[in-house]
Amino acid sequence: MMITLALAFFNANAQNKKETTAVKQKTTTSKSETKMKKRILIIVSNANAIGPNNRRTGIFLPEVAHPYAEFDKANYQIDFASLTGDTPYLDALNLASDPDNLAFLTGKGWEGMQKAIKLADADVSSYDAIFVPGGLAPMVDMPENALLKKVIKETYERNAVVGAVCHGPVALLNVKLSNGSYLLNGKNITSFTDEEEKGYAIADVPFLLETALTKQGAKFHAAAVWSEHSIADGNLVTGQNPASAKGVAEKMIVILETPKK
Repeated sequence: MMITLALAFFNANAQNKKETTAVKQKTTTSKSETKMKKRILIIVSNANAIGPNNRRTGIFLPEVAHPYAEFDKANYQIDFASLTGDTPYLDALNLASDPDNLAFLTGKGWEGMQKAIKLADADVSSYDAIFVPGGLAPMVDMPENALLKKVIKETYERNAVVGAVCHGPVALLNVKLSNGSYLLNGKNITSFTDEEEKGYAIADVPFLLETALTKQGAKFHAAAVWSEHSIADGNLVTGQNPASAKGVAEKMIVILETPKK
């Protein structure tokens, strides 16, 4: 009888230790996974009008919603910052029936974007990547914003990923690296093309983006108008138009998931 009780006690004690060890291992794994989670900062414009006729504008919905969907699928932490910290504006709400657009509007995407912090208050150095969506809005407040230029320079030089789509690459204009050269100089990039602008907002924009990027030394690559086209050059990823937003995010994710040498 005593032997039976002793064996039962021993087995129960061993099982408890085994379960405790399993819980500790699970907890350690969970903490490790949380620690390794990639962080993306989406930087958005605060403009809501552009040009001599005050054309209403904002961030073009698919250009933020489609990348958001890809980053979310990758289980990344996604945060928003705007230049002023005020609530950003959205354009192209007529495209809300698209599944990713609808999910963004009714889920955590638009909710998070409305709570965008001021870029000056963001610890950008803690993010693995930054992404600038387009719409005409960035053409208003991003070409000369000194803090934005500093953020992009520092992000690029620490080898984090910099992404932008459509008119978003206007954020890359006037970014100078530590060696004094333009970030764009010699880089393979794309953006909304001059040809596309002629059929869209030529009367509203202050300048043609493709032309401006090329003047600072960019090696510009244009595909057929309104066709999907994105390109990566090192840790810099750009896309041509709304159809290219998903591709930009996909390329950014590939870079982020590739082990650094």
